[in-house]
Amino acid sequence: MATHFILNGKPQTVDVNPDMPLLWVIRDNLNMTGTKFGCGMALCGACTVHINGEATRSCITPISAIAGKRVTTIEGLSPNHSHPVQVAWIEMDVPQCGYCQSGQIMSASSLLAKTPHPTDAQIDDAMAGNICRCGTYDRIRKAIHRAAELKAHPAQGAAELEPSQPQDEARLDNVDADKVAVGGAE
Repeated sequence: MATHFILNGKPQTVDVNPDMPLLWVIRDNLNMTGTKFGCGMALCGACTVHINGEATRSCITPISAIAGKRVTTIEGLSPNHSHPVQVAWIEMDVPQCGYCQSGQIMSASSLLAKTPHPTDAQIDDAMAGNICRCGTYDRIRKAIHRAAELKAHPAQGAAELEPSQPQDEARLDNVDADKVAVGGAE
């Protein structure tokens, strides 16, 4: 059965079993590997994407449920790593192994879209379903606060990266920008 939807701003049509999880459509059919498989039961958050702006676990969302909807993956969050959450993640050196980061970033960006200046409690509540094996929760919370500042005052923060502008290697000594941009390790 053909399913039509918008993926990262572009129309998509896939002809798969309507019960196939969105995660596997994204990864296996559309070859976008930034969205990760973690648990397959919507418990860890590694597979988080946005569906019509809402953070959603793609591992349990059947493709039939997204017909006609807008889906955004980590690859579609920004074309050049300039989304405030991605910039803050780099500034705060959040990733360690990087595996959970795309889900963390997608949940954080959804939170900030609804709550521009969240409290620690609001951050903890919104991020509670995202597990980080490396335990970078304190840096995640700090990065979300920093992203809120960057959203409110973009000129004060790290330079928004232009596609042709090289990234400052010194700032990325401990952070692999690809982990922040497209979801870490395969």
